[in-house]
Amino acid sequence: MTAKKNPHITGPRINPPAITGKETAADLIDRAFLAYNGARLREGARLLAERMLADDVTVALSVTGALTPAGLGMSAIIPLMAAGFVDWIVSTGANLYHDAHFGIGLSMHAGTWQADDVELREKGVVRIYDIFFDYSVLLDTDAFFREIIALPEFQRTMSTAEFHWRVGRYVRAREEKLGLERRSLLAAAHEFGVPVYTSSPGDSSIGMNVAAKALEGNNLQFDVNADVNETAAIVWDAKSRGGKSAVWILGGGSPKNFLLQTEPQIQEVLGIAEKGHDYFLACTDARPDTGGLSGATPAEAVSWGKIDPDQLPCTVICYADSTIALPLLTAYALARHAPRKLKRLYDRRDELMAGLKRAYTESGRAAQAEAKK
Repeated sequence: MTAKKNPHITGPRINPPAITGKETAADLIDRAFLAYNGARLREGARLLAERMLADDVTVALSVTGALTPAGLGMSAIIPLMAAGFVDWIVSTGANLYHDAHFGIGLSMHAGTWQADDVELREKGVVRIYDIFFDYSVLLDTDAFFREIIALPEFQRTMSTAEFHWRVGRYVRAREEKLGLERRSLLAAAHEFGVPVYTSSPGDSSIGMNVAAKALEGNNLQFDVNADVNETAAIVWDAKSRGGKSAVWILGGGSPKNFLLQTEPQIQEVLGIAEKGHDYFLACTDARPDTGGLSGATPAEAVSWGKIDPDQLPCTVICYADSTIALPLLTAYALARHAPRKLKRLYDRRDELMAGLKRAYTESGRAAQAEAKK
């Protein structure tokens, strides 16, 4: 006699093959990551490869935590950009500052978290958990940025995307002089036309050096208004053309909010009809119940207009350290999806801003007409 099927049991049977050691990373994720946060990572990997990387989707990546010092700019983010899998970035300034070390020929080394930090300070060693580097790395990188900041092309106000694009050209020139290739995220972003924004430009050694040069009369200023509007323009362009917007969040913090606030900027502030980002993939170790933005769920983001409520099934949070999740997700995406044509959004900034201004003007006219009724 056939037992009546339980309507609550509809998922595939958990019956994985034995791990042999010959599996690719992508195969391992598909076959062995079947429950708990392993399953969330598998779901995120499939969301990325099967939906977020469609040709009509614009993918944003937010980067927090000390990922570039750990080499993840080189090992993961640059290959993602080269494959056309990341179209624009919001990062902490610290990640971009430490990224520059590699591009200008400086080194960081594996260390230990069980160090005597007083002794390290006395010996001129700086520690990022289990990464060690000589204090001179900071001084040499400061000198590099201060030399660039003093150049005539930097004597004006500009968005952080323009600043990073221009800096990327100089980092790339240094790479070429040293015989290096794709060591710096900033240099690669310049090459691939990927705009890179910093949500808090004063909160890093880059901003500190800009501030120091201002004491000497340097005229470089960061235009945060341009950053807010340019990022909103990127999202609006993707959606207004009938495409989709995807957010890929590593950690949380200010870059997460800056990335997600593009939709409230479009809807709430500019009054343009929109529904929210279409795809959401996050890797975080933050809890949602503390009220912090880093742990806020995509469901909560719906209430702010940040995420399209109709797209909640296309959201995944993987509670995992980004240094574990990012290499696995990168390997999966590169194994399961062909490279995409580069969108080169940096090259289209003026066009994107013109489109946002038109939509804003039209929304204002519509509001005025409605008020007269």
